[in-house]
Amino acid sequence: MTQCCPNSKPGDGPRAWFGGMIGRCCEYATRAKAQGRGIVGIMCEFTPRELILAADAVPVCLCGGSQQTIAAAEQHLPANLCPLIKSTYGYHVQKTNPFLEMADLIVAETTCDGKKKMYELLSETRPMHVLELAQKPDDADAMQHWRSELDKFKRVLEGRFDMRITDERLRGAIRTMNRERGLRRQLAQLMAGDAPPITGRQLLDFKSSISGIEADFEQYDEALQLYRSAPLVGASKRPVRVLLTGVPVVHGAERIVDLIEANGGLVVCMENCTGLKPILEDVDENAADPMEAIAEKYFRLPCSVMTRNDRRMEMLEQLAGTYRADCIIDLVWQACLTYDVESYFVRRLAAERLGLPYLKIETDYSPSDSARIAVRVEALFEMARKD
Repeated sequence: MTQCCPNSKPGDGPRAWFGGMIGRCCEYATRAKAQGRGIVGIMCEFTPRELILAADAVPVCLCGGSQQTIAAAEQHLPANLCPLIKSTYGYHVQKTNPFLEMADLIVAETTCDGKKKMYELLSETRPMHVLELAQKPDDADAMQHWRSELDKFKRVLEGRFDMRITDERLRGAIRTMNRERGLRRQLAQLMAGDAPPITGRQLLDFKSSISGIEADFEQYDEALQLYRSAPLVGASKRPVRVLLTGVPVVHGAERIVDLIEANGGLVVCMENCTGLKPILEDVDENAADPMEAIAEKYFRLPCSVMTRNDRRMEMLEQLAGTYRADCIIDLVWQACLTYDVESYFVRRLAAERLGLPYLKIETDYSPSDSARIAVRVEALFEMARKD
């Protein structure tokens, strides 16, 4: 099996801790597997980690953020496909993702068509369960369909790991995930202040590929204590406050955030799936039916795969006010058709309701267009400063 990546150099404090996240998560998963716990790979925020934790298994994010694995993926996948899909599949071809190699089950969430077809190739040699999303959230039977899918997923977990997922175990997992979401929300809320104590890029690092690790919670707590009274250091002038929306910015694919903040911006809010979108709401810990409460929380995620997806626009409007954004940057990975089309509505929202300058960036994982993007970002910031 592929060896775990080493941790980063030893250091003190939360930033050093999360800087070694991949190595630590790999060691955590390896120990858990040796102890007989299952490893469940997920590729979308729609998979309830509560169900996996309640099965005494380890939920691990498998989304690929490396440019280095894309060439291998293109042996089987078309070149004009989303880089996140190709990168993820490239790890499968090269067998270089230790989490994927140790996974006892992969959850395949039916978001975009590219992912759905990639799953067919992946499932030829990997154990997989397909979780079908309700595509029309406003339909009367959409929630019923989604609950049915989660009930099936629960039975799959029980069968694979030979255990019964009780309401008690579900409630314990709900408390764990609510605690994680709450800590991450509090860190994100620091960015709403006049002088945030960290950058958006640093905040992006404060997450883990594995959910529910107690040691991570302790580091989140320490980070909150450390940063609540610390002013932003090193800014020669007030940076342009950016609301970043669009596709997820997974580990290893943070180039655009780096470009934004290297050219006078500060990403004060990330609405996307690697930012606030999945952590804004908790699961009701006191609900009579914990499965129903879990289904309701995840059903409300405003993904661009939904039609219609008005809730995303409502969320963007709310976040723009809370974080006092000066402009909106809409990031779209090449060939991500759902976010690409939906950018029309984001642009209209920015112009007609928010009165904010807007920039759409369509790119992939390659740095070849970085200079061109930097020029466009600088022009956006000039416009934002004039306003």
